[in-house]
Amino acid sequence: MAPTEKESILIVDDQVALCETLKRFLRKCGYRVASSVSVDEALEHLAQQRFELVLTDVCMPDKDGFELLRNIQALGGNEAVVVMTAFATIEQGVEMIRKGAADYIAKPFRLNDVANTISQVLRRKSERNGGAQSNQQKTTKIPEASQGGYSRDARMRLVGQASIMQRLTCLVERIAQTDSSVLITGATGTGKELVALMIHENSDRRDKPFIDINCSAIPDTLIEAELFGHQRGTFTGADETRQGLLEEASGGTLFLDEIDALGLSSQAKLLRVLQERYIRRVGGRKNIPIDVRIISATNKDLYQAIANGTFRQDLLYRLCVVPLHVPELAERREDLPLLINYFLQQHADRKGYPVKSISTEAMEVLLAYRWPGNVRELENTLEYALTIGVDSEVGLLDLPPTVHAPTAKESDQTPFLDECLEHDVPLSEVERRYILSVLERYDGHQINAAAALGIDRRTLSRKLQQYGFRILNKEAIKAPPRARFTRQY
Repeated sequence: MAPTEKESILIVDDQVALCETLKRFLRKCGYRVASSVSVDEALEHLAQQRFELVLTDVCMPDKDGFELLRNIQALGGNEAVVVMTAFATIEQGVEMIRKGAADYIAKPFRLNDVANTISQVLRRKSERNGGAQSNQQKTTKIPEASQGGYSRDARMRLVGQASIMQRLTCLVERIAQTDSSVLITGATGTGKELVALMIHENSDRRDKPFIDINCSAIPDTLIEAELFGHQRGTFTGADETRQGLLEEASGGTLFLDEIDALGLSSQAKLLRVLQERYIRRVGGRKNIPIDVRIISATNKDLYQAIANGTFRQDLLYRLCVVPLHVPELAERREDLPLLINYFLQQHADRKGYPVKSISTEAMEVLLAYRWPGNVRELENTLEYALTIGVDSEVGLLDLPPTVHAPTAKESDQTPFLDECLEHDVPLSEVERRYILSVLERYDGHQINAAAALGIDRRTLSRKLQQYGFRILNKEAIKAPPRARFTRQY
């Protein structure tokens, strides 16, 4: 979507043809665009004109994109920096973001991907600067009474370089303009609730309530009263007539999380609501028309539930007019640097603290971890690290043990303390043997071994050199092959 007011962008790349292609394309998108073929020329542009965003290549003949980034930061510029790299590796994207870039684009890229990334970066920048609303994307404020615990912009959790997430974002924006029922599937922690909220925020119902309910958190005996409401005196404790959530959400959206937990009786009544578009309160006789969009979510296989007789097939067909699947974090690992950067920024904004950076060692451990709890686990891990950390940088020892400990092979541990005590082995030798056994247990992964030992990786490297192991590259994350760590007793 083209901006309504023209933001200015500076393109920096020594490839003239690429500069011209990007310049023509971004001008068609509605931006004001200038270009430079070197860092020095770019700095001259920046001294003469204000830009909202700088799109720069990393590798250039004289000075590189990192030097341009350092100069912009040293001058106190407010330009967001997006880096283009020909080396499509997570590690390089990590380094770019760690040093302060807002985002990165891996070459070769599609022009539409460039436009989407720029749009997202400018919107985030506008929000951080306290702008009323971004020119790229209008963010809707959910009424306080119906936020359902979500007070942040759902789109931020869906932004990423992974094509699977970009397709999901496009689908969400497209189906948001309809009133079709949506079934969101995905593992726990992938962000199904936020996808539902994003659909609501991008729809014509955005000014109406968004109400969510976790179907597994309410006993089946009470779920009907929660959904449909009840008349006064219907049961003990029903001292007044009460609206159900379907009535409260009328005009807006009702999100039914863990829809698989609904009992068969409640499923039958919900099916009738979807068919007839009216409800009848528990104990009531009056049909009450409603206008509500139903979005449901599950981490279970509903087709298997149908086969097991615990879910109605006709209800599934009504709920799953539009199916959406939210991928696990393991399926979009290239988005990890962006998500980590976002959560660091979010925590700082929420607490009013300066934004912390993250050490290379800590970032490498986060990238190597499996993330079985998906985005939710990543968010909790970073909040933990920021809560206990005291330095301006999130370090390896700030991460919870669960993140760097699981790669250990407990079955490979060789107890030798008793042997050391029996033969009066000197303390320095005990330390050497223990360090090498831990390193072997972690398959030579120095970062994880250092975390398990409670020492810095540089300290571990120094000790390995003392023990006679040659470290070829101080930035290497893997130690020499396992055979080289055979203990000599």
